[in-house]
Amino acid sequence: MEYFQGWRDDALWLCDFCSVMCKIFNSVTQVVIHAITIVNGNNYDGKFKLFAKSGFQTVWKRRVLIRSFSTYSELEARRVVVTGLGVISPVGCNVRKAWSTILQGGCGITRLEDEHYNNLPCQIAGLVQDGKDGGKFDVTNYFSKSELRAMAPATAYSIIAAQEALEDAKWFPEGEELKQMTGVAVGMGMIDLVDVCETAEALKKGYNRVSPFFVPRILPNMAAGQISIRHGFRGPNHTVSTACATGAHAIGDAFRFVQRGDADVMVCGGAEACISPLSIAGFCRLRALSTSYNKTPEKASRPFDKDRDGFVMGEGSAMLVLEELNHAKSRDVNIYAEILGYGLSGDAYHLTAPKEDGTGAILAMTRALKDAKLQPHDIGYINAHATSTPVGDAIESRAIKKLFGPHSNKLAVSSTKGAHGHLLGAAGNLEAVFTVMACYKAWLPPTINMDNPDELMNLNYVPNEKQEWVECTRRVALKNAFGFGGTNASICISEYKEK
Repeated sequence: MEYFQGWRDDALWLCDFCSVMCKIFNSVTQVVIHAITIVNGNNYDGKFKLFAKSGFQTVWKRRVLIRSFSTYSELEARRVVVTGLGVISPVGCNVRKAWSTILQGGCGITRLEDEHYNNLPCQIAGLVQDGKDGGKFDVTNYFSKSELRAMAPATAYSIIAAQEALEDAKWFPEGEELKQMTGVAVGMGMIDLVDVCETAEALKKGYNRVSPFFVPRILPNMAAGQISIRHGFRGPNHTVSTACATGAHAIGDAFRFVQRGDADVMVCGGAEACISPLSIAGFCRLRALSTSYNKTPEKASRPFDKDRDGFVMGEGSAMLVLEELNHAKSRDVNIYAEILGYGLSGDAYHLTAPKEDGTGAILAMTRALKDAKLQPHDIGYINAHATSTPVGDAIESRAIKKLFGPHSNKLAVSSTKGAHGHLLGAAGNLEAVFTVMACYKAWLPPTINMDNPDELMNLNYVPNEKQEWVECTRRVALKNAFGFGGTNASICISEYKEK
């Protein structure tokens, strides 16, 4: 008994030790059972004796069950890496095209030509470009008419982005056990309001005019459900809807699922396709949208610029494949980056405005750093939430200065929303893809349209042109995402290095 006292805080090691003992003796010995009891500080003999009858295979496959008897603090967290990326966005409909457009300072924001927008204060948006050319989106290449009747546009975007990410990761498991350890976490900020309005009109002509697919189309969890069904993934099937923090929360939650052993692989991200006269009217009534650049839409979204006057709505989807490190290494696949930490917070202040002292942003970033076991001076780049609103950009900038202190002068901080607009529920995940690529390629994406820097904000915002991420021990970044209701998320992402 005393021999095992030194491992009382390492439940995973003891789980592996059990496996070795089972290989040798084809059973779990009483001394190992007692050692596990010491680790947990409670008497779990009865539970673990059940494993003795089935031998090594049962114990090894039931590691998650063994973990459930231990507190998370007693477990050695698994490392989580990014092995696949997929994008459908206003700046390109694959990762290569989107990343190239971002680095070149391109813009996907255009004027809305439909006459229903003519009387609205904002008449611009970041739209997914339809067409058959490379980097554009042709929905008929992917779905039949009958399939499209059963899904919202955002769901279609998510399915295609997930397909690209899975192909990138080379992950199409065939075995049942592999499918059971592969999950999906996809968020959506808003449902398709056009569908709701059209169905409300149809209802006036009789209830039988309402499509039987109406409810499945507007459920936010259907993107995750459709991806899971198409690929047979039976791991966690999870959906988040936290306004503009949705995509980041979906990635963070997926990170936790892999880290804690609920899955070995997670497809995660967000999708949004809610641009309509009604949604734009609603955001205009909140005075949240840009209204001064309808004739020059490519200039409208200008994070951190003195002349910013609101955000520009965008649409699309972005997906990441997160994978347990050893699982990825065993497949010999490319590793883009590693997820090191995840922080959440709430402002507890206002329905739509962040607290002026930046408390929520500071807490989220601080918790992400703590989770990653890092200090502020370890961070080299922050992909900001910065949506191009006068208040929000200033508060986030002040929060960064307050948390990082003198080190903030060495940071690079940029927002890519000038190029693609604000994708709401798909913003955090699209920008996380660009943050991953920054860590992977050592290029910092620019903040375009920053022609007149706000004198109250004096950080390196990577204005207008990409910057090389200069040599450092390890490229480490934070990706921030904040949403209405005071919900905040920050994800710590780094280049992958063996420890």
